[in-house]
Amino acid sequence: MTTVFTRVDEGLGEFALRPLDPDADAALLHTWVTHPKAAFWMMQDADPAQVAEEYRRIAEHPHHDAYLGLWRGSPAFLAERYDPAHVELVGLYDHQPGDVGMHFLCAPVDTPVHGFTRAVIGTVMAWLFDDPTTRRVVVEPDVRNTAVHALNAAVGFTVVGPIAKPEKDALLSVCTRAQFQAAADRAAADRAAATRTEGAPA
Repeated sequence: MTTVFTRVDEGLGEFALRPLDPDADAALLHTWVTHPKAAFWMMQDADPAQVAEEYRRIAEHPHHDAYLGLWRGSPAFLAERYDPAHVELVGLYDHQPGDVGMHFLCAPVDTPVHGFTRAVIGTVMAWLFDDPTTRRVVVEPDVRNTAVHALNAAVGFTVVGPIAKPEKDALLSVCTRAQFQAAADRAAADRAAATRTEGAPA
């Protein structure tokens, strides 16, 4: 299936996104979304047929879509994009034109790769902002998901505040194009400084 976006990470190489195939990808997705590390995805008890059904529903939805993320050509993460004026956040926040909602999930692995999750969220954000109509990315992770809150902050999100959703208490956060670029510039400067330090004479 044709990729819709490709990004090369300085440290980890090529990341890409392709449209999700709800039927062909369901078995793989089932192993991801039911893993204990994916508890906040809220599909722990789903069977493969239910996973396929959920992603068929998303594929058919006019304001929600899902993509399989690839790392060096192999499936490694899941990304969802939605219009928060119609999905997830209807009536729960001050919607602005150009807002785009996002979810992402990294595949569970036995041996974590340093910087991988940060590279994934950076890729997803770069993909969303590759669309010139996107002005802000909006996220609503569970208030208890502190790991994702830290990742969101690292790529430029600012916290708006807690909101009550039917399925969870969420922490609404937003990131503008300028905030994302500023965070990327800071990360690049930090990497350059670390490289200079490592190369300095003892």
